[in-house]
Parts: sequence; structure tokens; C-alpha cells
Amino acid sequence: MIRAANFLGASVVRMTRFRAGVDIGGTFTDVVFLGDDGSVLVRKVASTPDDYAEAVLNGISLGIEELGLSPGDIGEVSHGYTVATNAILEGKGERTALITTEGFRDVLELARIRTPRLYDLYYQKPVPLVERRLRFEVPERMTFQGEVLKPLSEASLSEVLDRIEASGVRSVAVSLLHSYANPSHEERITEAVRERLPGVTLSVSSELLPEMREYERTSTTVINAYVRPVVAEYLSQLSGELRKTGIGVPLTVMQSNGGLAPVESAIEKPIYCIESGPAAGVVGAYHLGKRLGIDNILTFDMGGTTAKASMIEDGEMLLAPEYEVGGGMSVGHRLLKGGGYILRVPSIDLAEVSAGGGSIVWVDRGGSLQSGPQSAGAVPGPVCYGRGGQEPTVTDANVSLGYLNPDHLLGGEFPLDADAAARALRDRVGGPLGMSDTEAANGVHLLVNSNMARALRAVSTERGRDPRRFTLVAFGGGGPIHAAGLADSLGISRIVVPPSPGVFSAFGLLFADLEHHFVQTHFKAFADLDFREANEILDRLRGEGRELLRAEGFDDSRHQVVTQLDMKYVGQTSELTVSMPQSRFGPEALEEIGAGYGVEHEKTYGYQSDEPFQLVNIRVVARGLSDESRVPERIVSVSGAAEPASTDRDIYFGRAGGWLRTPVVGRSSLAVRSEGPLVVEEYDSTTVVPPGWTASLDDLGNIALERME
Repeated sequence: MIRAANFLGASVVRMTRFRAGVDIGGTFTDVVFLGDDGSVLVRKVASTPDDYAEAVLNGISLGIEELGLSPGDIGEVSHGYTVATNAILEGKGERTALITTEGFRDVLELARIRTPRLYDLYYQKPVPLVERRLRFEVPERMTFQGEVLKPLSEASLSEVLDRIEASGVRSVAVSLLHSYANPSHEERITEAVRERLPGVTLSVSSELLPEMREYERTSTTVINAYVRPVVAEYLSQLSGELRKTGIGVPLTVMQSNGGLAPVESAIEKPIYCIESGPAAGVVGAYHLGKRLGIDNILTFDMGGTTAKASMIEDGEMLLAPEYEVGGGMSVGHRLLKGGGYILRVPSIDLAEVSAGGGSIVWVDRGGSLQSGPQSAGAVPGPVCYGRGGQEPTVTDANVSLGYLNPDHLLGGEFPLDADAAARALRDRVGGPLGMSDTEAANGVHLLVNSNMARALRAVSTERGRDPRRFTLVAFGGGGPIHAAGLADSLGISRIVVPPSPGVFSAFGLLFADLEHHFVQTHFKAFADLDFREANEILDRLRGEGRELLRAEGFDDSRHQVVTQLDMKYVGQTSELTVSMPQSRFGPEALEEIGAGYGVEHEKTYGYQSDEPFQLVNIRVVARGLSDESRVPERIVSVSGAAEPASTDRDIYFGRAGGWLRTPVVGRSSLAVRSEGPLVVEEYDSTTVVPPGWTASLDDLGNIALERME
């Protein structure tokens, strides 16, 4: 008998159970069943864009049947999804109205002065998610200190509500100037909306994001309002369908910051879960690094639509205070802003490029080869899938180069048409560019490697870190195929490919803890800081966190409450986030905080300053810790599927290596260190070991690739 958890917390006695993690990708939906004894079953099913819940339920049902379980044996379901992101990218969110301060109707249009393409005369900013005629002004004004400069006009508010009611919108965002300092006017509007329009979904900036900067706060609140009905419908439907199958445990959702959230929180504040899938992979790599004793990691996750990179430094995941969504491509550079919609919420610091296995390759009018941002997705998918796709993709190139076995994808359940892939590349790439079939496929491979290297550089060299000091952890369906080529270009000498790399993000869902984030602007120079006032804010935020954790079944002994500060030097326009080493504000604490900020500033920007310090925001992270470790000592596959028999085939290793007859083996064959060229085939991914690299298994079953001197 062992202990299970309600919301990962409240303990009850039961028999051994499995936990399920489900991650929706652009092409496949990944499902992992993890037993308390470390036994694992992984499955990939085709994503169903018309109804994402269908693939989730199919994958869970397949796993339950294969394991011989009853639905009641599932002790937890954790989920990462792309529903909110897709609603923004496709413009399919809920029609939304915005109520704002008189004179600030166009803050969404003005946005920021930065653009991602400085010299592009034809560049256009993203179209605001709320059309201008649905942005309503009310006469009112607060100062940045929270003083009422102009009272809220009740008559104008009543008129605005009449117009919103007549418009028929179902979602309303409220964002007033300086409401972070005094939310009383927003509270009155909230009360009035709920009285007059009870069926409307409401998102209020002082509840979501009590931070300074009106554009960022307004953008974040509008995004929440825009996607909330879509997310609520999806998660409510999925929760209901899971209950119908007999799975009675609560659904939890991965947040962009790397923590889990109860489904109710994810519905109320979907902005925290926009990048839930990519974040889960980094969480998995973080825990893997802890087990291996590796403190410095670059993560590389290549899926069907995008490739993501992140950095774990000195054993800690790096969080960014904001990110953009819907900009087409984000390379993670702090100066390249303006390409998407700003979300001012903590998120794992990721760089993302449109370079997945399903990314469509094409020749532009200037005769240059391009990849993405369009993706073949799950339907119709790459040409080699045989589902009607006509445009060649990165996966088609990898099949043509011999990296992918046409008869072994998903253990042979998903055969590939290599001849169709070759024809598509010949017609759309090789022919127009005057290349041979091999040159065309290799050109695609090199191009996508170049694009993905940009993401890895964005989280390393562009932030003052030397990638040669880091171990590359590669996962996703395509990550282990491209990892060695990327490592060569960056000078990285060690790569780790975890077990079941193609579904590794789903493992991350099962390793994470439940957590809540809280923030409050407190814009004070250190010299002007009132310790009593600052500590009152700190106590309130911590109290809110502990109250939520208790309500979710975590007793106080399993609370982990962390305090962080957004700071800058006086006169700077942007801040960095640092940890608060002491529990209370005081003279000694300020000295430690200032010293820590100086170190972080030098690490990020290359220098420290003698300027005085400025506090901007106080942040609190409240985590609920489970009774037992959520990461097993070792995982053991129980799929029953036999490894592919060792064989060999011709594989192309660039101009230097050419076509080489290459051994193709299963993971267990690497118990003895082997030199490349070599290909390791598994159910969910393929690892390519080129000449000049060695591969072996470590004690935890990871493939360790090392560059030969």
C-alpha cells in the first residue's frame, strides 16, 4: 500500500496506481503512464485539431486497455495543451470588449515602439484582439500612488454597459490606469458588470496582474478575456469526459512557469498556461539534470511544428517575466519585441522557432530555400504520411536522407511513403534550385539546423553564456535526429537523450509540483522603502498562497513559499528578477538583495553599477509538495514491444561523410560504448550518431553522446 494525492496533496491510502501525462502537439498527442514503481507505458496518437479532447481520450483509453487497468487505477491526469495558443494564432478566441480609462482606448494599438524587423517598411503590428468599436472609455483617473484624481462616472459606466449588452459580446476585459495601486474603480466596474451582464465572462486587471505598465497589463487582461471561454469549454468538456470514463481524479494543467495548476485555476486564468507544452519539457530536463548531477543544461525540444530551446544554469530553470505569443517566430532575444501579443506573466525562458518536423519547406521568389512558419500539422501532415499532404516538410527530408526508417515510426504502426517524400522534394525544391535529390534533402536539413541553432544561441551566447559549458538534452520526436549537428555548430561536446525522448514533455507534466504565482507592484527606491509597508504586502501575498494550498489539501509542512523581487538600478527602464534570501525586509536583507542583483546584472549585461537600487515588484511563488518524490529512481518500459532487430541501411552524413552503410540498433545495444556512424531507433524517436561521436547508456538508461577528440 502507498499513498496517493488529491490535487497532488491530500493523502489517502490505496493500491499502486498509474499517473497519466498528456501533451498535445501539432502533429501527435503524447501520452505517458507512470507507475509508482517506475513502470512506464508511452503512446503517441495523431492529434485531432477539430476536437483536441478526442486524441487525449483516445490515448488514455489505449493506455488503460494495454495496461489492463480500470479507470479507477489512474491516480492523476496532468495535461499540457495548445488550445489557448491556437485560439490566438488562428483568431478564434471569444469576441471581447474592453473597458478602460478615458483617453486610453488605443493603448493596444500604440503598444511598444519596438518592432522585430527594424528596416521592414511593410511591417504591420499584430491586429488588436479587441476591435476599436468594442473598446469603451469611462471617465475616471487614479494617480500612480493610488489617489483618486477623478471619481468614476456612474452615468458613463451605465451607458457603456448598455452598449456592451447591445453588442452581444460574451467576454469583457477591464483595465484602468494605475489600478494596481488602487483597484477600487475596477472593483466597482466588476460589481456593475456582474449585476447587469451576469452571463458575461469577466477578466479584471487588478485581479490578474496588479503591476505597473498599462500596455502590458491591458494586453495580458485582454488575452485572458479572449481565450478564457475557449479554454473553459475545452477543459470543462475534457474533465467531464474523463469522469464519464470513470477517472475521478482532478485534472491538473501545466503552466508556462513550470508548475501545475488545478483545472479551475487554469479556466479562470488561462494566461498562465499558454506555453504549457514547451514548459513541461524543460521541467523534465531540470529533474533529469538533478538525477545526473548536471547543473548546466541547454534543452532542445523539436516537435511537429516548432523547436524550443531553454537554459538551466547552476541547477535552476530561468524564468522570464513576460513573453509574446502569436508573433510567428520568437527567437528569444530581449531586443526583438513587437512581433506578437504581450503576456506579462512568469514563464520559463524559452526561445522558439518555426522549425518542426512538419514545417513546410519552399523556394521563395528570390530562389532561396525557406522553412516554415507554415506547418503541415497533423492533417494532412508531411507528404510521407500519405494523408494528402502535397508540400514537402523537414520530416520528408529526413526520410529521404535515411535518418527515419519508413517501416518503424511508432513501432511500425505508422508507415511512411519514402518515394512520395522524394518526389515532393524533387518537384518543389530540387527542380527549382537545380539540385539533386540528395542535395535538396540535405539542404533542407542544414537550413532547419541553422534555424534551430538560432534558438540555442538566443538562450546562451546572446545572454552572455558559453554553450560549450553546457550539456545538450535533446528530446521531442525530431530532437535526437538533429542534436549532434547542432552540438557541432555550437561546440558542445556532450548530449543526453533521455528514455522515451519523443514523449519527454509528457514526463515533465508528471514531475512538476502544483504552484501558484502572486505579484504586487511596489515601486520604491531602496532609500525610500518603508519596511513595514513592504512586509505587509509580503505577508498578504504569502498568506494568499498558503490559503490556496491548504484548500487544495496541502498541510503547512508541505508548503514551499519563495519570494522574488523585480529590481533595477534607478533610471533603468527594465528590471531583472532576483531571489529574496531573507524572509523579511530590513537593512540587512537589502544589502543581500543588492549584492545578488549586482551579480545577476553582471551576468546578464556584463557590468555592475554604483547607481542606487529600485524595487519594482514583489513576487511570491507558493508550491505544494507531494508526500513522496514525483520522480522515480528509474523508469522501466512495460509496453511489451520488442526493440527493432539490429540491421543497417544507407544514411547520408553531409558532404564530408556522404552516404555510409550505417548500423541501426535499439537503445539497449548501447550498453557497450559504440562509435558513430550509428542510428538508434525507438518507438517514439530516432537518435542519429554521426561519425566523430560515441554513444553509450548511463546508469539511468539515458543515451550519452560524446564528441571524440
